[in-house]
Amino acid sequence: MSSGKNRAAKARQIVADQRAAERRRTVTLWTSIAVVLVLFVAGMIGWTTLSGQEKDTGTLVTPSVAVDEGTAFAVGTGPVVVDVYEDFLCPACGNFETTSAPALRQLAEAGKITLRFHPVAILDELSKGTEYSTRAAAASAAAAQEGKFTEVHDVLYANRPEENTTGLSNEKIIELAASVGVTSDTFTTAVNEGTYKTWATKATETFSKRGYTSTPTVLVAGQQIDSPSTEVLTEAITKAAG
Repeated sequence: MSSGKNRAAKARQIVADQRAAERRRTVTLWTSIAVVLVLFVAGMIGWTTLSGQEKDTGTLVTPSVAVDEGTAFAVGTGPVVVDVYEDFLCPACGNFETTSAPALRQLAEAGKITLRFHPVAILDELSKGTEYSTRAAAASAAAAQEGKFTEVHDVLYANRPEENTTGLSNEKIIELAASVGVTSDTFTTAVNEGTYKTWATKATETFSKRGYTSTPTVLVAGQQIDSPSTEVLTEAITKAAG
C-alpha cells in the first residue's frame, strides 16, 4: 500500500509540475506579445511624430527677389554692401531701426550703398509658442515678392510686440500690411499658409552657419561692426568706399 501511495503521489507531483510549467510558458508567451505590442505602438508614435515634424517643416520656397544665397532683400544699388540681420521680435533691432537704420536708408537711396536686410528668427521661444519671429520673417518675404518689403518691414517694427508675448497674429500682420498698400490675395494666402516659413528657418540656419549669434548683426563690406551706431557705420562706409 505504501508503495502504491508513493507512486500516486509522484504521479500527482508530475502532473502538478507539468501544469506549472505550462502556466509559466503561457505567462512568458503573453509577456512577449505585450512587449512586442508596446514596441510596435512606440514605433508608430515615433514615426507619426517624425512624419508630423517633416510635414511641419514644409516645402522650401525661396523668394525670387531674394539675394545673397536667397537670404536677404536689397535696397539700393550702391558700391558698398551693408548687411543687416534682424529678428522682428528683437528689442535691440527695434532700437537700431529708430536710430541708425534711417541713415542707412538715406545712403541707399542716394546710391552710396546696397543695403541688404536679412530677416532671421532666433527669438521664437519668446513668443509663447506662436513662432512670431518666423511668421514675421515669412511675411516680410511674402511682401518682398509684392515689391513691398521695406513698407511691411517698417510697419512691423513700428508695431513690434514685446518679448514673452504671443506676438502679432496673422490677421494683425495682414491688417498692418494692408495699411501700407499690400492687399493682394497672394500675400494673404502666403501669411495664412506659412508659404515662406521654411525659408525663414533656412535663412536663420545660414545666419548661424556664418557664425552670427545675436541681432542686430551689421556688416559693412563684409566686416562685422560691433557697435553699429550711426557715426560708426558712416565712418566704416566712408572707409569702405575708398
